[in-house]
Amino acid sequence: MIELRGKAVADAHKAVLSERLAELQAKGIVLGLGILLVGDDKAAQMYACFMEKTAKSAGFGVEVAHLSADASQAEVLAVVKRWNEDDRIYGVLPLMPMPPQVDPDVIIESLDPGKDIDGLTARNIGLASSGKGGFWPCTPLACMAILEHYKIPLAGKHVVVVGRSQVVGKPVALLLLEQHATVTLCHSKTTNLEEHLKQADVVVAAVGRAHVITGDMLKPGATVIDVGINDLDGKTVGDVEYASAIEVAGAVTPVPGGVGSVTTTMLLENIYEAYHARNVNR
Repeated sequence: MIELRGKAVADAHKAVLSERLAELQAKGIVLGLGILLVGDDKAAQMYACFMEKTAKSAGFGVEVAHLSADASQAEVLAVVKRWNEDDRIYGVLPLMPMPPQVDPDVIIESLDPGKDIDGLTARNIGLASSGKGGFWPCTPLACMAILEHYKIPLAGKHVVVVGRSQVVGKPVALLLLEQHATVTLCHSKTTNLEEHLKQADVVVAAVGRAHVITGDMLKPGATVIDVGINDLDGKTVGDVEYASAIEVAGAVTPVPGGVGSVTTTMLLENIYEAYHARNVNR
């Protein structure tokens, strides 16, 4: 069994990105990232701090806007508008959840699609899914980067994606189709999930429920990409029960240490792609 650790994938992508950023810095160009945080959600605050530190260490400029939990929707929109109009900012990352008085859909759709580095706006979803450019969400990109790095064949293979969210399940299914895989998309209403999984050469688990997939549900030798991050009795675990999966699967991503560690790097790459689209593809 091969453990598909994310660090090696992230390091390989960071090396390429570092060279690109160094070339820009030699010209006095620093790419800016705006991180929008509203309220006191602990997980969102931790992620904001992590992203700020990671982006700065990679050579990006970072501006964090942390608004209070009672901030109005107009105040949040004002921050987005300011960043939309700021040529130094190439990517804007609104963190969820937001307080109840703020409609996250309104905030997302107010983003300049050219700065929507996590592929959240309807325009980017439409462009990406139709193969006409746009930004893909970063977690699906991380899944694909892991499969590519470890040379997991996809053309002609049967891939089962479990989960149909707009941020992971649907886009990763489309990305897999682009690589000529045959894709089955399963979800909470799917009957006989195990029957589908038993036929899968590759499984992408993106349900958000701890250990919903166990080793006895897998095809021997299958590759398993576990996107889930769940708390179980104080431990961080995936959607796949790792201990039983490693007895059956040919390759598995660990949780933590798998997809999540690559997602951040994909986000940083998208900031560079935003710069490239604005300045090179004109």
